[in-house]
Amino acid sequence: MLSCSHIYSANHSCTSYLSPIYLHISSLTMQLHSHMSGLVVFLSAAFLPGLCLQRSGSAEALFYRPVLQHNETIPTTGSYMLRDYAGQPCIKANMGAQYVVTENKTNWYFSVDPSRVSLSGKSSKDEAFLSLVLPDNSARLEFTFRKDENNFYVTKLAAQLFPLPVCKGCPNKTYSGILTNQTLFKAAKDKSFKCTSESLLSVSSELRIKLVRLQMQAFGVPDGKFREEDECWADFNHRAVPIIIGSIATGVLLSIVLSFLIIRDRRAPGYERL
Repeated sequence: MLSCSHIYSANHSCTSYLSPIYLHISSLTMQLHSHMSGLVVFLSAAFLPGLCLQRSGSAEALFYRPVLQHNETIPTTGSYMLRDYAGQPCIKANMGAQYVVTENKTNWYFSVDPSRVSLSGKSSKDEAFLSLVLPDNSARLEFTFRKDENNFYVTKLAAQLFPLPVCKGCPNKTYSGILTNQTLFKAAKDKSFKCTSESLLSVSSELRIKLVRLQMQAFGVPDGKFREEDECWADFNHRAVPIIIGSIATGVLLSIVLSFLIIRDRRAPGYERL
């Protein structure tokens, strides 16, 4: 029996006969692919948090948009390392970050997912820059570091958030703010800054940034490892206050015991009167 290709080379009869069938199958395949693509897009938008379906002309595409939540949660800690052109670590930061939005006197929360963060920045002799960006530029958190003779610190903190509207019919809105001329997260230049306590920074009337389990080091991170840490005042107070209270309580207890013993000795029986 002759093959189809052989018949085609002889008289084109096979191709002529099967052309409508091939065209029909090809059309069905394209339609199925189109429907499957649309189904995948729809299911992704429905079940993956932060993804929303937007129309651009006649086409639909997925864009990442942060979803604000009513309930406050503890953000996941991410580890971020920026390297210079030679591949050497120059900035390292561990932190959990959460945006706190105030809208109509109500607080809304969005915790940053470290797995979705893109990292960029630069470092020079006296100034360094670290930027954490979410997909489609939907959120941004930027730290500007400065170094003096003995210390390094964050001199500027900028934040931006473009979330889904908090209600149906609510307009799209970008929340942003900036802190400048600051001395935040200060540490000795040969150490790292560490603060396990919560840091809540107000960058505008509508936006605050909460950082937890924070540790950072700039202007060189030998072997990619943090150096000895300078702890924040909140951590020092959490550690020192219980010790101080315990010492005071122990002192008061000893004073009571000593007073009791002295009074008892004074009341000891002497000679009886006749």
